[in-house]
Amino acid sequence: MQLNTRTWGEGDRVALLIHGIMADHRTWRKVGPALAERGYRAIAVDLRGHGASGRGEYTAELFADDLVETLPAGAELAIGHSLGGLSLSLAAERLRPARAVYSDPAWHVNSRQETASPEVFALFKTATRAMVAGLNPRWEAEDVDIELETLRVWDENTALGLAPMFGTDQAPARAVVPSLVQFADASFLYDAGEVARLEARGFEVRTVKGAGHTIHRDDFEGFMASLDGWI
Repeated sequence: MQLNTRTWGEGDRVALLIHGIMADHRTWRKVGPALAERGYRAIAVDLRGHGASGRGEYTAELFADDLVETLPAGAELAIGHSLGGLSLSLAAERLRPARAVYSDPAWHVNSRQETASPEVFALFKTATRAMVAGLNPRWEAEDVDIELETLRVWDENTALGLAPMFGTDQAPARAVVPSLVQFADASFLYDAGEVARLEARGFEVRTVKGAGHTIHRDDFEGFMASLDGWI
């Protein structure tokens, strides 16, 4: 499936931005321009079932296939958050970016969060402003507005379609390109034991102190600082 995209900048270097579940390209409203200022042409997608992209069947493999069909191979940089990180890892062998950043990637959904389920994720479709703001106290008001709008156009069946991966280990066996894993300090997906395992597989691992799962919205400056040497 060809995905809807948004581009910032006209630089010679290409950066790919891949959002998490329930979001779309608008989650990168600060990151895209920041990369453009650094000379990148930053291309953000709307994954299938999100934003202005098409709807259909939903599996992790299809999310990855769409990236390969839509985005240029050999980009200088690719950043994937949460579901976007999982999708990027499944497409990395084919997209072959020079560097990949996995921002709190969804490689262990429900492995440490006993109450999580596809059905619980789908319920976020009807989240209120108070709920979004309460769950994300560090977000700017504009990000809360954007989240409510992206939830409105999001197909919650994307969560239900990912049910087979819940409770499974989706972490790559190795880093196929130079790769950074960004952990959120308050991540619900990881614990300290994961760092050594990923480092042994060739990933560099950094933690953004104080940040929640959506690092680039919780602490934009911390997010960018964590990318030092990678962008």
